Amino acid sequence: MLPSPSSSPRAALAPCTNTLRTPQTTKSAKYLPTPPIESKTKRHRPVEHKSVNKSHKRLKLEETELSSDSEQSDYDEEEDVAMKEPESRVPHVKVRKSIPHHLFSRFITSPVMLMALVASSLPILQSFVSSNKSDVFKCHSVGGDTYLTPPYACSYSSDAKAGGKPLLAVATEQGTVHIFDTTRRKDWDCEIPRTTYQPHFNGIFDIKWNLDGRSLATCSGDQSTRITSAETGVITNVLRGHTSTVKCLSWDPSNTSLLATGGRDGAICLWDLRVGERVHDTETTASAPVMTIFGAHENTTVKSKPKSRKGKQNPSPRTVTNLLYPGSEPFSIVSSGSFDGILRCWDLRTPATPKKKTAKLSVPTELYSSLIDPTTRTSKRARGILSMTTGTGPSAGLIFAFSADSRIHIYDLPSLNAHNASYSHENLQTSSFYVGLSVSPCGRWLACGGSPNTGNSFLFDVENASGTSSIQSQGVELKGQMGEVGSVDWAAESLATCADDGTVRVWRPDLTTHIKCREQPEESSWDWSWSM
Repeated sequence: MLPSPSSSPRAALAPCTNTLRTPQTTKSAKYLPTPPIESKTKRHRPVEHKSVNKSHKRLKLEETELSSDSEQSDYDEEEDVAMKEPESRVPHVKVRKSIPHHLFSRFITSPVMLMALVASSLPILQSFVSSNKSDVFKCHSVGGDTYLTPPYACSYSSDAKAGGKPLLAVATEQGTVHIFDTTRRKDWDCEIPRTTYQPHFNGIFDIKWNLDGRSLATCSGDQSTRITSAETGVITNVLRGHTSTVKCLSWDPSNTSLLATGGRDGAICLWDLRVGERVHDTETTASAPVMTIFGAHENTTVKSKPKSRKGKQNPSPRTVTNLLYPGSEPFSIVSSGSFDGILRCWDLRTPATPKKKTAKLSVPTELYSSLIDPTTRTSKRARGILSMTTGTGPSAGLIFAFSADSRIHIYDLPSLNAHNASYSHENLQTSSFYVGLSVSPCGRWLACGGSPNTGNSFLFDVENASGTSSIQSQGVELKGQMGEVGSVDWAAESLATCADDGTVRVWRPDLTTHIKCREQPEESSWDWSWSM
């Protein structure tokens, strides 16, 4: 039996200053010191080490050769001074860097610090680990026939993405919503009590927090979308307007009362929570859509309600798979479909309710759409879009879309034109429309589910996705679950992944633990899962 894990305390950041070094401060030379000033005063050398040529130094996760870098960070300068020998130098020496975990927690929300320390964030993505004891959350079944139920969707609150309390809402196949507090804890600490609601009695395919973090919107296979108070669990609104499963939803970032939903019926419904009829017995508001786009991704110019033809069976509609409100384009919404890789942008300023019953239904007009389907570049036939997300920070102005061709395509805003480059991984595959996509709050990293039977998820560095040069398409593979990994979402300091095995796993960057896992894989596999 393995010994109980320790808390692995680390010394606090050394209070180094631009003064003469004293023997009491030399032990903290491996941490980040204050940048030294140019001075002729010689630094105190506490111990002798093998000399290292500074022109060959470079930060690595594991043992690696030092290479030249003109923009070295300050802690490299400190180590170089401490390790110099007066008469000899060894040009190639392998060293291992050790960075405290509390510094990594600032990388996701501070791209400036990240750029100052490493030239590429790929090494940080490679350091993601997950505790098998404290970072795994189980979605318990509400029925007696099974123990766990698969989570279909997850969403971190806006406060969690800004560095606040990491509340994660998870929706399951049975219509249950679990709210987990994914704050990092010790392996021997009990799980923080969760909050559980039952807004539906059918599978929930998408869940989103309102911008103020007070409400949760869920869309389900029962053809309805429901708004639930996150504090009390009371259903405040029931939205009915689709004729089939509601697949996706999105809140309007400019108004907390507006949202849009897309369904398997091929329609996009726009909702205003201030409009509706009060149901007194349940204290909920039943609402009808204020605007509907029928057949949003059909090959027709008029997006109106289709007419039934006698004696003939209408073809299956093209499902609306994703909806996004682009921040750069107010009063519009971008949609994707299950038939091809064409994105469409709609003008929401068109009135929807006619004054007379005999008047034609006014529907939003299509502003523009993608000129070229990127999914046809590697395949003879078009493939649908499974999930979609917008970039932020260095990736702002871009849309990332994961397609059924197992590639992540890049689109420009507002033109929706697709880039020639795309992201992929040799093990990234998909066979369903449940796989999610999410960009980190800093806008540098992209997470994606996939791989039907291996339980793997994937991370990509998307900082240079908007550049004209070739992108770094090499991804990092996270392996720690079973079945297909579906929904994924980022908080400020962590990543959550949902899998078919009924678990939600939280991943965090931890270089020290990752190095230990790579050096002692058999022993570490009992307690940790890590990037491959």
